[in-house]
Amino acid sequence: MPAVRKCRTVSVIRKVMTSSVVHPSEQERWEIRIDKEADIVAVRQRVREIAKEHRFDQFAVAALTTAASELSRNVWVHARKGVARINVLLNGNKVGVELEFVDQGPGIADLNRALAGGFSTANSLGLGLSGTKRLVDEFSIETAAGRGTKIVIRKWKRDF
Repeated sequence: MPAVRKCRTVSVIRKVMTSSVVHPSEQERWEIRIDKEADIVAVRQRVREIAKEHRFDQFAVAALTTAASELSRNVWVHARKGVARINVLLNGNKVGVELEFVDQGPGIADLNRALAGGFSTANSLGLGLSGTKRLVDEFSIETAAGRGTKIVIRKWKRDF
């Protein structure tokens, strides 16, 4: 089983992808190394547990779990190692889950093509990035050929 590390130190305000201020919960932050294929399952399971603990609806739990699985697999397949960081976010009364995936792999040479869907360098369907983008509320990617990739996604709990 991979080492799942619960972190207690966070900055007060993290980089935001929207115009509102988002404060990470200081008690709910995890980091999971992705060094072997089994680590994909560990990331997926932890994300599912967190979403359920915070009472996300079934669709949101499935969306977060699928996104975590796709992005973890991308780290493993393309870079062979990296890290997944999971943060529970608080924005006023809203609760969200932020997932950050970082690797030092080859990067994505043609980002627009990869985000369009249907393009793969790993003999897959090529739907991982485009599908993930559709499943979440916020999506950010930083990459350059030869310099690795950092993807941050957020999903906010819906109130019904």
